[in-house]
Amino acid sequence: MVFLQLFLMLIVILIAAEVFTNALEHLGEKLGISEGVTGSLFAAVGTALPETMVPLLALLAGTQNGAINEEIGVGSILGAPLMLATLSISLMAISVWKRRGTQGHLRPERTGLTRDLNFFIIAFSFAAVAMYVPHTLPAIRYALGACMVMIYFIYVMMTLKASKALVEDGHATEAGGDMFLCKLGLPNNMIVIVVQLVLGVALLIAGAKGFINGVEAAAHIIGISALLLSLLIIPIATELPEKVNSILWIRKGKDTLAFGNITGAMVFQGTLLPAIGIMLTPWAPRQEVVLGIAMTMLAAIWLRYLVAKGGLKVWHLLVNGAMYVTYLVLVLG
Repeated sequence: MVFLQLFLMLIVILIAAEVFTNALEHLGEKLGISEGVTGSLFAAVGTALPETMVPLLALLAGTQNGAINEEIGVGSILGAPLMLATLSISLMAISVWKRRGTQGHLRPERTGLTRDLNFFIIAFSFAAVAMYVPHTLPAIRYALGACMVMIYFIYVMMTLKASKALVEDGHATEAGGDMFLCKLGLPNNMIVIVVQLVLGVALLIAGAKGFINGVEAAAHIIGISALLLSLLIIPIATELPEKVNSILWIRKGKDTLAFGNITGAMVFQGTLLPAIGIMLTPWAPRQEVVLGIAMTMLAAIWLRYLVAKGGLKVWHLLVNGAMYVTYLVLVLG
């Protein structure tokens, strides 16, 4: 029954993310903003809402067991960037492997991708350092958290500033199809777009809350800690929207949207949520957590190196998938 609940909540999360992202595309088109802004900010934050809601609800209104809540919170906060930087990136490459070939090129807009990766690597380094700051120095931990929030604010400002030039260069957002509510006969205007966005958020909250309760019960049945389960299982479920949307976009040749959806979510997940974790949880360097942070950083630095080198090929991203498999072997073996 527990696993049925997890499955049903997963379905709710997937439907909610699809509803939300569909409305975001139309919002980006109406506002006349670039694919970089739509992918790295709107779509990234929208599809990151499930994994955002899970740790927040776990820490603020989770189960009656405070320790379990903290483990779910930390696990889902750090598991999301790990999943995005490794498995999600790799699945994009696998989806176009047959069409483009192992040596096939991937062509996202480079300035936006570089900005995303730079901000993520800097912010996530703060999250790693904070684990080794003693709890007897709360001022330093709170200062690190505040710096991470500021990093995301600066990132948003820089991304929005770059939008106009990108639109002029032909990178404007174009919706891929009709908005869902418009298929019911409603007009395509800002009011309907906002209504669909709110509907998506409501479904995401409901799905995340149901998932939290299921995780605690599943951890007892499987016989592993809630922390490890949250590091592995919750991101797989809540990151599926990013994978699905990015796979659809890259198969349509919209490489900028596909990458921005993932790397923009990495910045969001690597700044605001770790800042909350630093302030509201023990944020201690347990083995599976440290390994996860190290593998995430390695995957992000590998991508940044490839972009600086001058190009991304399909096989390059398969390396990121191998990093995720390596992490599984280390923590489960």
